[in-house]
Amino acid sequence: MAARRISSLLSCSLSYSSLLPKGRFCGVGRVISGYSTSAGIENPINPSIKVHCTQLLINGNFVDSASGKTFPTYDPRTGDVIAHVAEGDAEDIDRAVCAARKAFDEGPWPKMTAYERSKVLFRFADLLDKHIEELATLETWDNGKPYEQSAKIELPMISRIIRYYAGWADKIHGLTIPADGPHLVQTIHEPIGVAGQIIPWNFPLLMFAWKVGPALACGCTIVLKSAEQTPLSALYAAKLLHEAGLPPGVLNVVSGFGPTAGAALASHMDVDKLAFTGSSETGKIVLELASKSNLKPVTLELGGKSPFIVCKDADVDKAVELAHFALFFNQGQCCSAGSRTYVHEVVHDEFIEKAKARALKRSVGDPFKAGVEQGPQIDSEQFEKILRYIRSGTESGATLITGGDRLGSKGFYIQPTVFANVKEDMLIAQDEIFGPVQSILKFRDMDEVIRRANSTRYGLAAGVFTNDLDTANTLSRALKVGTVWINCYDVFDATIPFGGYKMSGQGREKGVHCLSNYLQVKAIVAPLKNPAWI
Repeated sequence: MAARRISSLLSCSLSYSSLLPKGRFCGVGRVISGYSTSAGIENPINPSIKVHCTQLLINGNFVDSASGKTFPTYDPRTGDVIAHVAEGDAEDIDRAVCAARKAFDEGPWPKMTAYERSKVLFRFADLLDKHIEELATLETWDNGKPYEQSAKIELPMISRIIRYYAGWADKIHGLTIPADGPHLVQTIHEPIGVAGQIIPWNFPLLMFAWKVGPALACGCTIVLKSAEQTPLSALYAAKLLHEAGLPPGVLNVVSGFGPTAGAALASHMDVDKLAFTGSSETGKIVLELASKSNLKPVTLELGGKSPFIVCKDADVDKAVELAHFALFFNQGQCCSAGSRTYVHEVVHDEFIEKAKARALKRSVGDPFKAGVEQGPQIDSEQFEKILRYIRSGTESGATLITGGDRLGSKGFYIQPTVFANVKEDMLIAQDEIFGPVQSILKFRDMDEVIRRANSTRYGLAAGVFTNDLDTANTLSRALKVGTVWINCYDVFDATIPFGGYKMSGQGREKGVHCLSNYLQVKAIVAPLKNPAWI
C-alpha cells in the first residue's frame, strides 16, 4: 500500500465532504466557514452509538478495578461526561502483569507458529476495517479530533500498521555466522517477554497500533495503559483483537492515571520491556522508574519543537498551506508539529499576510460536522496551558497577527493563532505548546537557519520547503532530527521509522527497526566434529 500522505489528503483544495463515508454522520450539519463562533460549537451533535467497554481488560475478561473506583472521561466539545471508566491502580497493574507473564510463560501465544500469529493480526485488521464507524466515533467523541480525520485518515492507517506487522511475524530470523574455528554459530531472535506500553491521548488508536502491532508480531505479551483522557477506543480495539482469536492474557488494557497505574507499570519487576509515548518530562520519570526497578529497556517517543523552514525560492502559496497544515493538524496536538516556522526574509512579509489569511479561513467547530478542520483541545488543562502560552507570547514582545483567544462559550475551542516577530528566547519558541499556535521567525541565510533550528533541546522532526536540490540536501543532513520532510509533512507510512534525537526520545517506532524493541538476540555456539568445511 502506498504511503498515506496526510498532508495531501488535507490540502486546501479538498472538499471535506468527499472524505466522509456513507454512514452515521453523512450529510449532517452545514460546513463551518471561518473560526467565528458557530452553532456547531454551541449545539454539538449527539453521537448515536453507546459506550459498552468501560472496564479493565485483564486475562481476556472485562473486569472492575480492584478498588471499585471509576473516573469520568469527558467530551471536549462540552466538558460533559461521556462515561465512567474503571480506574486501575498498582493492584490492577499487578493483576495484568501476572496474566501477561502466565500467558507468555505457559500460554500458546509465544509457542504458536509465527504464521498462526500473523493470521490473528490479519483478522484483527479486517475487524478494524469493519468497525471503522464505531472506532472513529469513539476517537472523535473522546478526543475532539474531526470525525473525517478519524474515519478516513487514521483508521485506514491503523489497519495498515497491523497488516504490516502481521506480514513481519514469520520473517523474523537470525543468522548462521562463520567462526574462527570448528564451531557452528547461529543467532536467534526471541520475544523479549512481557511488554509494558503507555500511550498518549493525542492519537490513541494510532499509538495503540504502533505499540501493539510489533510486540504481538514478535510473540510478546502486553500490559497497555491508555491515557486517562482517552480510554474508550483502546478498550474497544482490544475487544476486537480478542474476537480475532488472541488468547487470554496476551493483551491486557488498564485505564488509569500516570502517578498510580503508569508508575506501577514502569517500575514493575516482572515487566521485561517498556515503551512510552508522551512528554519529555514524563519520559524522564518513566526512564528513572525503569532503571530503579529491574533495568528494563525503554523506548521513548517524546516531545518536539520542530522547525519548518521556508526558503527564499519557495512558492509562497504552497509553503503557507503546508506550514499551516504542519502546525494546525490535530488541533496542534501533535509531537511532530512544525511549531517554529522559519521564513526567509525575501518572502517573509508576503508569507505573514497569507498565513494570517489562511488561519482566518480555518474552519473550527463540532468535529462531527462535515467540513470542520479543527475541533476542541483535549481538556481544560491543555486549554488553559495553551492560553497561558499565548499570553506569554504577547507579553514577551511577539506580534499577535490573528487569534489569541478562546472560541465560543462551551468546550475547549481556541482560535487558530499566528505570531510574527518571534525570537528564540521566547517561551513560545522554546516550549512544546501542543496547540494551534504558529510562531513565525525570519532568517537571512542557510548557516543562520541551521544554527537556529538546531538550538533546541528537542530533535524529533523538521520540514524543508524549497525547489533547490542542493538546499534540500544540505538542510536534511544538517538538521539534528529523526525525520526530515522535504516539500511535504507528516508522511507517516507504516514502513518509515519514527523517533527523535536529544530530548525527543530514544529508539524508533514503526518500520523494521521497531521489531528490535521487542526481541532479544541469543548466540548459540556448538563444536563441529570433523567438519568437511568451516
